[in-house]
Amino acid sequence: MPVKVAPSILAADFANLQSEVEMLNQSSADFIHVDIMDGLFVPNISFGIPVTEAINRHATKPLDVHLMIQNPDQYLEAFRNAGAEFISVHIEACPHLHRTIQAIHALGAKAGVAVNPHTPVETLSDILMDLDLVCLMSVNPGFGGQKFIENTYNKVRKLSAMISETGSNAEIEIDGGVNTENAPKLVECGADILVAGSFVFKSTSPSATIQELKA
Repeated sequence: MPVKVAPSILAADFANLQSEVEMLNQSSADFIHVDIMDGLFVPNISFGIPVTEAINRHATKPLDVHLMIQNPDQYLEAFRNAGAEFISVHIEACPHLHRTIQAIHALGAKAGVAVNPHTPVETLSDILMDLDLVCLMSVNPGFGGQKFIENTYNKVRKLSAMISETGSNAEIEIDGGVNTENAPKLVECGADILVAGSFVFKSTSPSATIQELKA
């Protein structure tokens, strides 16, 4: 299966959000990755439901919403109504993760779990069968443009083996510091979806960069 690419809209030009979304519509991107930060779970604030709705109004690609927030259960329905097709919550923010995953599925969305760099992938062993997506953070969440953490390769290999063993259908998504140098190795280790923000939007031709990542 060819690798999928989900450009992170957090790195877009917010003064020209509609044209940025339209550019992604025309590109070979598979999803639009939407990073939601609350300033509590992560040390930064991004945007919330109204901006997600605005993105969705112009998007023809599915929205992959990544909730880097405390108490995500309170907002699942609102983000689903705002257009989220994938909703990922952080394992570190969910004391009742199984219930949260059930709630996402009950809303008709695909459910993902995001894992911080310090969290072992083994913590997912009892939930893996219920997931559509595992988002491995390859930087510490909260800021764009960070350097890729090399241990991510080991985590991808481990997680890929766990998915094979359990027969889970979960796809592996990598979020943070992804570029054309590390992409081939990530895919070789078992990654299915690459999230790229600054690397796409700060390039001279974002569409060409997305195509390069897919290649």
